[in-house]
Amino acid sequence: MSTPIVLQKVVFPSSSEPDVAPLYVDPDEWTQIVAPAQEDAKKRRGNSDEPTMQPLRLTHHNVTPMLDGRRGLKPGLDKRVSLGTYFNAFPASYWRRWTSLTGVRLSISTTGPGDIIVYRSNARGVIQTVDSAHVDTAGTVEFDLGFDYFIDGGWYWFDLVSRGEDFALTSAEWQAPPSDEPAQPARTLTVAITTLNRTAYCLELLATIATDADVLAGLDQIIVVDQGTDKIREHARYAEVDAALGGRLRVIEQVNAGGSGGFSRGMLETVAAGTSDYVMLLDDDVVVEPESIRRALAFARLCTEPTIVGGHMFDMFDKTKLHAFAESIDTWNFMWGPITPSRHDFTAMNLRQTTWLHQRNDVAYNGWWMSLIPVEVIREIGLSLPVFIKWDDAEFSLRASEHGYSTVSLPGAAVWHVSWVDKDDSRDWQAFYHARNRLVAALLHSPHAKGGRLTISNLASDVRHLLTMDYYTVKLRQLAYESVMAGPGSLHSELTSRLPAIRAIAGDYPESTLIKDLGRFGRFPMTNLVGSDEPRPSGRKLYSFLIKNFVRHGMTHPHPGSADRPDTHLPRTAPWWTVPNMDSVVITNAEGSGVTWHIRDRTMFRSLLRSSVIQNLKFRRQWAALSEKYRSNQHDLTSLESWTSTLGLDSAVDGVAPGTAATADSTRE
Repeated sequence: MSTPIVLQKVVFPSSSEPDVAPLYVDPDEWTQIVAPAQEDAKKRRGNSDEPTMQPLRLTHHNVTPMLDGRRGLKPGLDKRVSLGTYFNAFPASYWRRWTSLTGVRLSISTTGPGDIIVYRSNARGVIQTVDSAHVDTAGTVEFDLGFDYFIDGGWYWFDLVSRGEDFALTSAEWQAPPSDEPAQPARTLTVAITTLNRTAYCLELLATIATDADVLAGLDQIIVVDQGTDKIREHARYAEVDAALGGRLRVIEQVNAGGSGGFSRGMLETVAAGTSDYVMLLDDDVVVEPESIRRALAFARLCTEPTIVGGHMFDMFDKTKLHAFAESIDTWNFMWGPITPSRHDFTAMNLRQTTWLHQRNDVAYNGWWMSLIPVEVIREIGLSLPVFIKWDDAEFSLRASEHGYSTVSLPGAAVWHVSWVDKDDSRDWQAFYHARNRLVAALLHSPHAKGGRLTISNLASDVRHLLTMDYYTVKLRQLAYESVMAGPGSLHSELTSRLPAIRAIAGDYPESTLIKDLGRFGRFPMTNLVGSDEPRPSGRKLYSFLIKNFVRHGMTHPHPGSADRPDTHLPRTAPWWTVPNMDSVVITNAEGSGVTWHIRDRTMFRSLLRSSVIQNLKFRRQWAALSEKYRSNQHDLTSLESWTSTLGLDSAVDGVAPGTAATADSTRE
């Protein structure tokens, strides 16, 4: 009998990670109550299937002591636990939609007396019992489960009920049914990581991957593209991690070409090696559930067509918060964003209670914190756009879609990454890349004449930053406009030169400097709640607000002494529309580590406003011609040959054999 193909192993966290336990296992101590108002509404609708429950957790129970390694679990006498969790339930609708499977086999090995109950849900989150079994002795129980009812959504999972002290789960797997086993040999994977002075994070990520033998079995090599000055090969832990990976680790040092340059190098080297069928892109500062890598590979192997398989993102510092689940592009404004609720907390509402998680969500792209790409897709559509950072992941999936390749964000495959809640990279040096790369992606892929509402959206953003006296951001955005107008040929040429130029002009703008010592200003008012109750201006009030502030900022001088010290201090939570009333203000940054000083400048306001209006009008008039220019040059922008030249490589096979530590001299920083 052939060895079954394992789609998902039931796994548990290590004892050192108790915070993440609710993502793996639920003690059956959750219930639901119906809010009276909702119950009345439900009766009026006459819809008995639509969930209207409010979650209530009766008790808190630390499940970590019940865990027995990575595969086992001991509920305890007369206890019930559910594996209807993010990492251990089976997202049947995704496997039904994208793979060749028509069902799944659930194999559960236990010891002692107990009950196993199998459940499924539909796209509305309605739960049904599917099957059950009572066990008395050590053995394995198998359930063959079909995919007949999972077109729009739904999961499978199982619960365990102990009937004795010695009842325990020893292992469980979701397997491909024997009749669905493919005849072709297993396809393999290269993992490509780009790192920039996050050496400790990167080595910890590599060490985590090395702990899972099943993951390593599917890997040809791990490529680390080191673009920083704190070299990974010079770290004391490097030799230990290299040995643990069994000769699979290859480190390449090159000039800092951003995420797009680092990931393109990883893709380029994978294609040139010719040994892997897929490359998985991973950020260097993530914590990964190793099983996620194996699941993404298993899913990709069984997809009916070559498919980009992405993983979800949990918050690194609030580990049960699901920060990004499904994302798409609003093509009218050409802006990325979630299509599902953000920052869902599994400690407040588990998978079984969260109805929106049961619907299958099709995405436009997946972030490159974790994304598996078939090599044949890269051969056909090329590498990343040469854009340094921002929009490279979204644009790649949009380009792939135009060639007939889909992107799937696969539930049960995820990393923990620093979330955006304490960041605002639209206001620092990254503002240039946000603005430029959004425009480039829109010129390549927007389906709307003149880019839809994008130019209006850009002008509105410029005006907002001008009224909040964030002139550095507006200057960077205008440099972005100029870069796009210069044509596609400028992207490769400024890949490594643009960042130093951006940082060189920062000193001309006081608000670009982070100030950590508020004592330097002496005493001044701290207005923590200024304008917090003022509604956002809209309708006629918005026009009045803009006219009043255009006159104030463009025609009147700030008060004397505004450049000597701030008038007040605003917290980050203060509404932005309160800032235009001031002449000199410090504002706490997003992460709360300091403040930026914003000083009104009449001359700068007028100059930047005039330039923004002219440039956005020019974009709108010339959109069709610019779009044609970028689309006709798309191949040259993303081809393996152009990237080989940009990175200074002699050929696409430049570099060294896997497992060695040599480096191409031409790419040393």
